[in-house]
Amino acid sequence: MEASSLVSVVIIFLNEEKFLAEAVESVLAQTFPAWELLLVDDGSTDGSTEIAKRYAQQRPGQIHYCEHSGHRNRGKGASRNLGVRQAQGEYVAFLDADDIWLPNKLAEQIAILDQHGAVGLLYGETYYWYSWSPELAIGQPDFSPPLGVAVNTPIQPPQLLPLYLRGIAAVPCPSSILVRRTAINEIGGFDETFTGANNIYEDQAFYVKLCLKTTALVVPSLWDWYRQHPEASMAVAWRTGKEAEARAFFLRWTVVYLREQGVQNRDIWLALQREIWLIQRPSWLPPKAAKLFRWAKKWLIKLEETLLPDIISGWLWLRI
Repeated sequence: MEASSLVSVVIIFLNEEKFLAEAVESVLAQTFPAWELLLVDDGSTDGSTEIAKRYAQQRPGQIHYCEHSGHRNRGKGASRNLGVRQAQGEYVAFLDADDIWLPNKLAEQIAILDQHGAVGLLYGETYYWYSWSPELAIGQPDFSPPLGVAVNTPIQPPQLLPLYLRGIAAVPCPSSILVRRTAINEIGGFDETFTGANNIYEDQAFYVKLCLKTTALVVPSLWDWYRQHPEASMAVAWRTGKEAEARAFFLRWTVVYLREQGVQNRDIWLALQREIWLIQRPSWLPPKAAKLFRWAKKWLIKLEETLLPDIISGWLWLRI
């Protein structure tokens, strides 16, 4: 295949033997035929390594098994970068090993990007999938969060970034996006310092980098199902009380990165200041109360945004 006709699909996995085959099968079911699949092993110790190798053996030349030197665990960022380095396609799509795609995902997305040569990032809605498990479905119905942005029209950088930071726009699920490989290379790929408990925000750091340089297009179409389960990274972080710490790490990283890039956009810095204030809590506050404290702060921010004119609100936040 010519590189220009090819889309490179990257699935990274760490001990995902329960779901990996279903994710791969959703790639095999794509109506768009010109794809390659890179299965990147982040040091698995369960049966997922053999599952990936078996698929690679069944389709040599189209499905490739990749791993870090010494079968090491390097984290999500390093693993995605490994897949991108091996990629041959003009476009790169990511699929989490516990998610699935709908069959028309690649065909529809590639047709859209082919028509918008200046767009580097494309994504749509995501289906939060609880009903795969009867137990989970009892407590939470499936849903698709509102996109929160203008659709079907190119969004110039850096307009998306403050909307992501403030929660006005839904941050795209990695399984939803399609990115030009040139756009990924331009920003240097994923940051590889998001490891351990901080790995839940490596995708958002990637979006920070993309939003500063890449024109995006958001389409009100649904192409991926985001499986919700107790062992997912974000679920574990919330359950163990590590989410706030990981969020703080991400926000500190964002401050440093924006300063390195010389970003002076007022809306971005105001949004970042709000998020930093939101996660701060008194040292005397018990960790169990931190979530409630953060929830109360969110309501204060909503109240402030409703009652105060933008010029006064901005003046106050820049002085906190």
